[in-house]
Amino acid sequence: MKKSLIVWLAVAVLVAAGAGYALTRGKPADPQATAGAAPAGSGAVGGGGPPVSVSTVLVRMRDVEVLLDATGTVTAQSSVDVRPQVASTITRVHIKEGQFVKAGQLLFTLDARSDEVAVTRARAQLARDQAALADAERQLARSKDLLAQNFISQGALDTNQTLVETQRAVVAANRAAVEAAQVSLSYTRIVAPMAGRAGAIVLYPGSSVQPSGAPLVTITQLNPIGVAFSLPQRNLSAALEALRAGGGAVTALLPEGGVQKTGRLQFVDNAVDANSGTVRVKAEFANPDSRLWPGAFVTVRLAVQTLKGASIVPQAAIIQSPRGRIVYVVEAENKVAARPIELVYAAGEEAAVSGVQAGERVVVDGRQNLRPGSRVVVRDGDAGARGSRRGGPGAAASSAAPAGSAAPATATP
Repeated sequence: MKKSLIVWLAVAVLVAAGAGYALTRGKPADPQATAGAAPAGSGAVGGGGPPVSVSTVLVRMRDVEVLLDATGTVTAQSSVDVRPQVASTITRVHIKEGQFVKAGQLLFTLDARSDEVAVTRARAQLARDQAALADAERQLARSKDLLAQNFISQGALDTNQTLVETQRAVVAANRAAVEAAQVSLSYTRIVAPMAGRAGAIVLYPGSSVQPSGAPLVTITQLNPIGVAFSLPQRNLSAALEALRAGGGAVTALLPEGGVQKTGRLQFVDNAVDANSGTVRVKAEFANPDSRLWPGAFVTVRLAVQTLKGASIVPQAAIIQSPRGRIVYVVEAENKVAARPIELVYAAGEEAAVSGVQAGERVVVDGRQNLRPGSRVVVRDGDAGARGSRRGGPGAAASSAAPAGSAAPATATP
């Protein structure tokens, strides 16, 4: 019993000693001893840690055109369905399908035999009545001589005068009949009302045609040509201003081959479509090579305004923060500052902004690892290459700095 008691006491002493040692190991360190310590990686805040590797681009200043993009449909400026004006039969077709014709060019010839006969008859009637008029005028002259000699009465002279005037009216009517017959004869020669391209021809010699029947051919004007598109109501004032200024420059981009045409704004509709909230707009383009074809879809860009001396930065440099858009600007001692900006206009990879000045350096790559006051090192060669790639000529190369930086944790300013 004594031996068992001694064993149990020994076990209890060992357990107590172990518990005390555990409590001593888990006790917090002296606050005075740890007051000067700082967590690892805290150098990203306030610039106290290793610099962050970034690439930068110089802010450039230039004029920027504000463009409105829309999808347009190529439409012919004019298109005419050619129909006969008299019922007849086609005797000859003078053009081919798809041929370009000039105004006044002969297209079709119709059977003209009956109209030629009508013209001949009207001319013969005119000649007969002209002969009768000449005889009546001679009788009138003779009657005047006889009246002067008191051989006839005044009534007889008046009768001859009436006969002459009646015959003159008959001759005038006959001349009108000849002209009418000639007009009918002219309808047998169908000519092009304007210059353009002939469409499909479905009627050939021997075909009977009627004024109310199908058109003989359609002539479509291809040069110049129009492009119709719609703009949102919010852009109506800009479009009207461009139209009043002589028509803003309009660019049509063809989907095939990247071909583009430049034209002028020609027309803005007088009402906004209540269903779609858009207004119909039309532009005119020179089309000597017929690259724009009626019915085709093109992308239209309308220049409605020019921003003079705008500050240009890459869109990749812009950060959307809870307090708005910002960019990181490299300031003195290679420290960055979060600069609030306003986006004025964005197109492609560039944006026109306010809040930065020409010549300042904005961070493009590595901005996600920055906080206000962070120190940076610009990667050698990246800024110049990126500036030429994004901003074109005028983007300066970055300055070199020692390598070996460590990126801090990402934070949003």
